[in-house]
Amino acid sequence: MKLVVVGLGQCGGRLADEFAQLNKRARSQRGIEIVTGAFAVNTDAADLSGLRIIPGDYQHRILIGGRRTGGHGVGKINELGAEVAKEDSDKVVDAIRTARHFFETDAFLLIAGVAGGTGSGAIPIVAQMLRERYLDKPIYAMAVLPFAHEEETEERTVYNVATCLKSLYPTVDAVFLVDNQRYVRKDFSLKNNLMKINALIAEPFYNLLCAGEEKKPKHIGAKIVDAGDIIQSLAGWTVIGYGKAPVPAFKWFSFLSNSFIKKSTETHRGIQAMDEALSELSLKCNPADSGRAIYLVSAPAKEMNMDLVKELGDYLRTISPEAVIRNGDYPREKSLIDITLLLSELNAVDKVKGYYTKASGVIHELKGRRDEFEGKLKEIEDASKDLPSLL
Repeated sequence: MKLVVVGLGQCGGRLADEFAQLNKRARSQRGIEIVTGAFAVNTDAADLSGLRIIPGDYQHRILIGGRRTGGHGVGKINELGAEVAKEDSDKVVDAIRTARHFFETDAFLLIAGVAGGTGSGAIPIVAQMLRERYLDKPIYAMAVLPFAHEEETEERTVYNVATCLKSLYPTVDAVFLVDNQRYVRKDFSLKNNLMKINALIAEPFYNLLCAGEEKKPKHIGAKIVDAGDIIQSLAGWTVIGYGKAPVPAFKWFSFLSNSFIKKSTETHRGIQAMDEALSELSLKCNPADSGRAIYLVSAPAKEMNMDLVKELGDYLRTISPEAVIRNGDYPREKSLIDITLLLSELNAVDKVKGYYTKASGVIHELKGRRDEFEGKLKEIEDASKDLPSLL
């Protein structure tokens, strides 16, 4: 599957940079293209300067709202982010059209941290704009949710998340929900933590995007997961998970080609990888709430067999009984079995519901504070009404 990736705001731009890195890796290691164009859109010039892979020209790093913000961001006000995105939307469309292989694109992926100002405000506007112009291409969004400490200390964060998700959901085909808090590593420095988190968020997409673009016959699976399978598996609220289990170089039972021990060990590794994918989902959810699911098994060809695929399918069926399940294999990895899992069309997402509920309370609380503030100002004005003015 080939994507045009558009990152909006600081978080979105850095994740788009990670997808550009994945494409660079796919080209050098596998000779295939999975990203036809990677773009970063921001109101802050400094954020755009910090990217590594996305080309440094103005057509790939797009500064919007320069007149309104002076290139210094929107200060976490997502309404302003939405306004400047509307004003400069043509810049984004013109840039996307410059992608060298744009005609090969299967879908758009828009990425933003939904707690900020630029990304939160711009992503639903850009999604709507692309929907109007490219009716035949699916549009997916990746909504990166804030850290727990941001929710607790910044009221504006919850408001931005809630208003962004409400605006975004009806304009795209699917929303990948990514909870930053699930990727935190306590022993990393702040900078390294953020870089590691971005890499962990992007990594599960690598094999999933590569599988359908593979050119070498020995790496083409018996059941290929291509763009059509992925498109049919994505709808509404969506999460992604990735798990792996090592395959030892030497196996003491390898000489027992028909041994039940060998067969059970291979199956156990696959279940272990699926368990890790479920535990490492990008957002905590109940798999039973999903209406669609797809998983891709990537491993050495000799490690994959019908029993493994059947066991994995039966396992996923028990935990997602209502889901339409698709699967595929990708004989690529050398020393491990890895599984990429997508759960989509989730009908219950407690985290999103919680944001909506909290944001409603925040609005009422802010209105009460504003009324109190204006009341106190009025008292000061009334106390000074008998005094002469020097103006």
